[in-house]
Amino acid sequence: MSLNRIVLIILIVFVLEGALMPWLIPSSFGDRIIPHFTFVMVIFAAMYGSRHQALGLGMGFGLLQDIMYYGHVMGAHFFFMGLIGYSIGILLERKKATLMLAISAIGFACIGYDSVLYFVNKVFKLTTGSYPWALIQYILPSLFLQLVFALLIYVPVRKMFELRKQFHSSVSAEEI
Repeated sequence: MSLNRIVLIILIVFVLEGALMPWLIPSSFGDRIIPHFTFVMVIFAAMYGSRHQALGLGMGFGLLQDIMYYGHVMGAHFFFMGLIGYSIGILLERKKATLMLAISAIGFACIGYDSVLYFVNKVFKLTTGSYPWALIQYILPSLFLQLVFALLIYVPVRKMFELRKQFHSSVSAEEI
């Protein structure tokens, strides 16, 4: 599968995250659950693609997220989505990512991502709550949603990235 198709799929996920999810999340949880499905896709790209691919996708979709949703502090999503994607890619570069490793990595990455964004907002005084309050109010409920999403799309996304790796390795072998 080409990178253009992967970008198109992540773009569709980005649109669904912003357009469909506010309708599906109950109104009582609307301000507590923040879907980061594009971030989950970036982490999958880091685990099953390459760290450079995750960096590019994270920076591109992070900037898109900064522009579309979070105009207060431009660049926070751009920087941290790319950085965390790249870091996960380095950590899991030589490991075979099983389901448990993938879900654990996505869980820790989502907690780290939301925590860093909380502290950036705290520095610029865009939030007034304490970190334990933020953890209970929106970081952990959002984490649950991200993990459910990751479980639902695990098999198709893994196959998508593995097909891309097989295609590139066969093209490289033919060039030699």
